[in-house]
Amino acid sequence: MKKNYAILLILMMAAPCLFAQNSEGQETEEEEKNWVMKGSAQQNLNQLTFTNWAAGGENSFSSNSRIRFSADYNQENVSWENSVDMSYGVIKIEDNPMRKNTDRIELFSKYGRKASSRVSYSSVLNFQTQFDRGYNYPNDSVVVSRFMAPGFLTLSLGLDYKPFDYLSIFFSPASGKATFVLDDELSEKGVFGVDEGDKFKPEFGALLRLEFEKEVVTNVDVKSRLILFNSYTDPEASNRKNSDVDWTFDIDFKINSFLTATIGMHLLYDDAIKIEKTDDQGQEYLGPTTQLKQNFGIGLIYSFER
Repeated sequence: MKKNYAILLILMMAAPCLFAQNSEGQETEEEEKNWVMKGSAQQNLNQLTFTNWAAGGENSFSSNSRIRFSADYNQENVSWENSVDMSYGVIKIEDNPMRKNTDRIELFSKYGRKASSRVSYSSVLNFQTQFDRGYNYPNDSVVVSRFMAPGFLTLSLGLDYKPFDYLSIFFSPASGKATFVLDDELSEKGVFGVDEGDKFKPEFGALLRLEFEKEVVTNVDVKSRLILFNSYTDPEASNRKNSDVDWTFDIDFKINSFLTATIGMHLLYDDAIKIEKTDDQGQEYLGPTTQLKQNFGIGLIYSFER
């Protein structure tokens, strides 16, 4: 059964590449003009230092870096959106060792052919993982994550509805999702929903992806992305009532050409991922729960568009 899922994922992955080839297999000069490329590099720094401070406090330093790049193609009835989003950050508090506080790699590609003025037949590829090892601080002796542990690959075929330029509603009744844990130690523990000893978990289901990106007022950009995935192949019928949730929400305030402030939130829920919790009687147990990360930063930014 897993072999069949793997074949399905490979075929879905190949779809955007097959559709994107023109009749001669080469781009003409006219086609190159239809590409729009954007990119940005952002660096946030924060430092706190206390000397004889009666109210108390701890010296700290943090640094967060983020690189975003997109290449979008549009011509008549064809569109192809591609993006990469990478971020990494560290924090140091007093004499404690340096710790990471942000770590993300995300690749996205969506190829579409118009069925009408606002609806397209589309295929979507989305890949997520991280750069570095992660720990469940303050315990810094046990690794709980690392590169490709986990890694998530989603491949979908469906319809993309764009009622406005700044809003996309993509629905796929045929979506394949693969979870990777390519680390022997973590694989043996059966983390991130993968069975103990396995390094790969395939799923097949339905996916809904909503994306909003708009300058709501001058120099204030709002970006939101909500992904819901419901598995057809979950062996536990009760879990089919639960959808995996991946929601990001960012507000960027452009101060000037080189300074920006960002408020962000990332919410996750996956019924298969068990996290240590405490019940009303104080007993610890493992169970699914909502994961939430919030951030605020001010820093330097360089961006371009052509």
